[in-house]
Amino acid sequence: MSEVFLDTVGVLALLDVRDQWHAAAEQAWERVLAQGLGFLTTPLVLVECANAAARRPYRAAVAELREALAAAGSVVEPERAEWEEAWKNYARGDAASAGMVDHVSFLVMRRRGLMRAFTNDRHFTAAGLEVLF
Repeated sequence: MSEVFLDTVGVLALLDVRDQWHAAAEQAWERVLAQGLGFLTTPLVLVECANAAARRPYRAAVAELREALAAAGSVVEPERAEWEEAWKNYARGDAASAGMVDHVSFLVMRRRGLMRAFTNDRHFTAAGLEVLF
């Protein structure tokens, strides 16, 4: 099964009906599902989502998403070498000064052969990856 990387920006846009990107995220989500694609993410992305949703009405939805992804084997731990490389990339300000979680995500995506991310985060585009909305 082909997979799409699930990023924090995409998850939050999908769950938060007040998010400016909500409608675009819903449409992209439906396209991914219609194509029979799966999702993959890292524990770091899930922690970002959980922190952002801590005081939101969709807090339970984030916990359920994590459980579903974990049960499907779709939560990928970064390797030690990816951590080290991400810190180097972060320190240089690569990918339009992306944050640390994004740098780890880029490396995990490349290891897994993924080029598409469920997000509209410009840092993914700056890293040469495709965003889905």
